[in-house]
Amino acid sequence: MQSHWKVLAWMLAGLIVGLLFQAFLDAPAYSGAKWKAAPGGIELVSVAGPSEGSKLQVGQVYDRVIVHRGKAGEESVVELNDPKDADAVRAAAQNGQILWFVASEDPEAEKPAPLALGMDPDSQRAVWIEPFAFFASIFMGLLKMLIVPLVLASIVSGVASVGALKDLRRLGWKTFAYYIGTSLLAVLLGQLLVNLITPGTGAELGLSPASEIGSHVENPLEILRRMVPTNVVSAMTDNGAMLQIIFFALLLGYFITRSAEPHASRMRDFFESFFQVMMKMAEGILSLLPYGVFALLVKVVAGTGVEPFKALLIYMFTVALALVLHACVTLPLVLKFIGGVSPTRWLKAMGPAIMTAFSTSSSSMTLPVTMKTVEERGGVSNKVTSFTLPLGATINMDGTALYECIGVIFLAQYYASVGGEPLTWTAQALVVVMALLASIGAAGIPSAGLVMMLTILSALNLPVEGAALLLAVDRPLDMMRTVVNVWSDSCGAAVIGNSEGELEMPELA
Repeated sequence: MQSHWKVLAWMLAGLIVGLLFQAFLDAPAYSGAKWKAAPGGIELVSVAGPSEGSKLQVGQVYDRVIVHRGKAGEESVVELNDPKDADAVRAAAQNGQILWFVASEDPEAEKPAPLALGMDPDSQRAVWIEPFAFFASIFMGLLKMLIVPLVLASIVSGVASVGALKDLRRLGWKTFAYYIGTSLLAVLLGQLLVNLITPGTGAELGLSPASEIGSHVENPLEILRRMVPTNVVSAMTDNGAMLQIIFFALLLGYFITRSAEPHASRMRDFFESFFQVMMKMAEGILSLLPYGVFALLVKVVAGTGVEPFKALLIYMFTVALALVLHACVTLPLVLKFIGGVSPTRWLKAMGPAIMTAFSTSSSSMTLPVTMKTVEERGGVSNKVTSFTLPLGATINMDGTALYECIGVIFLAQYYASVGGEPLTWTAQALVVVMALLASIGAAGIPSAGLVMMLTILSALNLPVEGAALLLAVDRPLDMMRTVVNVWSDSCGAAVIGNSEGELEMPELA
């Protein structure tokens, strides 16, 4: 519990420092665009800074700018007759605000070009923020560094170790069916809610609007073709090739189980050791989380104020609602009608494990308590718990899968609303599959789900700076999704134990 308070304290400190910087240090809004007068409006001469990567075209003439976008007739529009008009709009705007420039040849304003305003790089505030931005970028770099080796080691070791348990084949099939089924239900629930609530549409996050998401995953057959790597080594140098890395890891893990001894056991032991080392490295990097959150919050709040957090509150509500529905509706229904176990009685029995999960935010650290609770208070045999629960702490991450799906689609909605390509249903199907696979590859340590979210963002060519913003509000959600992960593991042990005749629930005091 101490780590939670430490993270929350640094979050509060980052918010306060960011607000102080915004209140006392000057930083006018900055676009980086250069204009000149032209017949019918103003012509874009050059782009730099925030305008790089935007959809503004050098040489194009723009005759108006939409300052506040809304319904037809409710938008705030400024006519552009001179470069001074653009300067006046910029001076009155805020850092992180989106301006929409309308080309003179587009009288209906059907395709305005978005431009996200940034902070003047020569301003006082920018100078003071730079050390915090530097540390935040280093921290995000360390997280991205973990993606490929952690996913590869986790999936290979998981598939290889399970495939080796030939004497537990029936138990293994039941366990996998439960874990994959409940994780898929969790992801689909998250997808449904985030599309109904649409927390990212119209959000003001202050992120660059330059994005081409969705456009490269229109054809499902193209997804399958891209899954097969032509060069595995090359794929492992690119975070955007996560589909290929996951595909290779699944094949490698499977064929390790098909290989003769001593080669199979040697490879299995190697990847298990590799995974444990990567887990230790991830724990070390994530120990910097309080300071990374502090630096990120100073950077965000000092640059754009608290406006982004209004949208993040809706995002947090969406994730929390999905977690509560999955924990209180989906899993109890599975427990009752498939497992034949009373949900209320099982919840009462699992109290110690759930409280430990909430306080540690780690499925792995909670595992000893979960096993003891399921055996002693739940009445599941050691044969079932010793197989299902360690496996569940590794690959069954319902809460993490749900969270990753909502987070990615939330960011995709934002980028689509500021001029990017919308996330197609085909692309969303890819998100569902990737969230399922990424949750299997997630380490059972605090905030590991955020690391795995980077794999999905990379696969969709979404900027990872969005994940950095989500990191600022991650800890409360991490505590909740760990509870869901452990609750799902325990429900799985009950369902499988009862199906095997290995469940005798004792009377609780």
